[in-house]
Amino acid sequence: MGPFEIGFVAVVGAFGYAFYENYTKTQIKLKSAGQSSDEIKQQIEQLKERVATLEAIVTDKSYQLKNEINKL
Repeated sequence: MGPFEIGFVAVVGAFGYAFYENYTKTQIKLKSAGQSSDEIKQQIEQLKERVATLEAIVTDKSYQLKNEINKL
């Protein structure tokens, strides 16, 4: 092996190691987060309900009328 090939292998090895280290750290963080997919789905459903409520309030005609009165 020549010096360029050794350098190439060293660079590829360093990038491979950095990728592996980052991957393992990410996996540990995901496991330690502690939230299951059911909990996340429940939170999403709650947020959807809140957004629907806010949309109903904003699109209500009395809300729009109050906004127009306040602008005057």
